[in-house]
Amino acid sequence: MSRVGKQPVPIPEKTKLSYDNRILTVEGQKGKLTRSINPAVEIKIADGVLNVVLLENKRTSRALQGMTRSLIANMITGVNQGFERTLIINGIGYRAEMKGKTLVLNVGYSNPVEFKLPEGVDASIDRNTIIKLASIDKEKLGLAAAAIRKIRPPEPYKGKGIKYAEEHIRRKAGKAGAAAAQ
Repeated sequence: MSRVGKQPVPIPEKTKLSYDNRILTVEGQKGKLTRSINPAVEIKIADGVLNVVLLENKRTSRALQGMTRSLIANMITGVNQGFERTLIINGIGYRAEMKGKTLVLNVGYSNPVEFKLPEGVDASIDRNTIIKLASIDKEKLGLAAAAIRKIRPPEPYKGKGIKYAEEHIRRKAGKAGAAAAQ
């Protein structure tokens, strides 16, 4: 049984929810999000609380109950507070800049790499090496951050590349370190 799926989702006062034809719409201070709900689960809204209810007790339905509850909780958090993700660029001469809705990255390739930000994701650059992404949709934000990181993932020897702020890169010893250990 899904422990996450059974938990009720509290609905803040300034948030409006509407559920019609298996489509949930959440509207808050920062914007509006819409998601279609899987037919294996049902949504009940009452007394400022949202519950995700199973229609049949199958393994996939129980898994969908927890996932649906998490997605809805993220939608409610997003339209009220929003989400942020920070990326850090390490490397000599590596830097980033914004040109409109396009992120231009100089990360060791012969030409700068241009990354067009998806709709609903905003970016700001601090000190040419810190990229701050913000969005009300956690899913879009995570996909955009992963795509930017994939342009130049951090390497384990010097740590050069683009990494998440909370990510820790496990460093390896180079050839000289391996020879000295023998």
